[in-house]
Amino acid sequence: MPAVERGVVGALGVFLLTAGLRGGSAWQRLVLGGLGAGLTAVAVTGSSPVATAFKVRQNEDGDVLVGDAVTVGKPADELYAIWRDFAGLPRLMKHLKRVEVLDERRSRWTVQAPAGYAGGEVSWEAEMTADQPGRRIAWRSLPGAAVENSGEVLFRPAPGDRGTEVIVRLTYRPPGGSVGALVARIAGQEPSQQLRDDLMRFKREQELGFHPTTQGQSSGRAGSSGQNAGRGGQA
Repeated sequence: MPAVERGVVGALGVFLLTAGLRGGSAWQRLVLGGLGAGLTAVAVTGSSPVATAFKVRQNEDGDVLVGDAVTVGKPADELYAIWRDFAGLPRLMKHLKRVEVLDERRSRWTVQAPAGYAGGEVSWEAEMTADQPGRRIAWRSLPGAAVENSGEVLFRPAPGDRGTEVIVRLTYRPPGGSVGALVARIAGQEPSQQLRDDLMRFKREQELGFHPTTQGQSSGRAGSSGQNAGRGGQA
């Protein structure tokens, strides 16, 4: 939980705790005192039990952590080249609308804005912080970004000579802190599931040459080959 958010929650907790001790009915003292003590405890620990309940992973600075991995039956160098083409990332990550390459290290990223966010989309500039061919790509947003974020993609040999393990780790600071992350989660903006879907689609496209879909199928079920591919991709 960010320091500012902890301060606000702590101040509110102390206020309610004090109000509960000062008087009113026994029921009011119990409710206010309980809420005050709970919020104070949240501020002291820096961990929101509500965020934990909704499986929102955060570091001590309040940044949301998202990560997943998939095994793809292709060489690391080949997969690295696809991810290294930043302008092509929207084909891999569906929440991205476009990535404009500004120079060798800087790029401008645009994503569809969460529900209720003015403008319909959010953009920021990012810089590449690591580029190790066949092994790792990392980036982070530049100062002033509407959504501070960073990410990395790792390429590691998969056990049993089964290809390459592609590991994606994303970190971002949602507008509104923990509350903003919870609202996005409740509104159906599920970054973990989006990343999982993106990686599974990437695996299928690389191994099968296409992404199986249920569109146009009267039964609403994916083809058996696609289902088998999906189960095989669990890293």
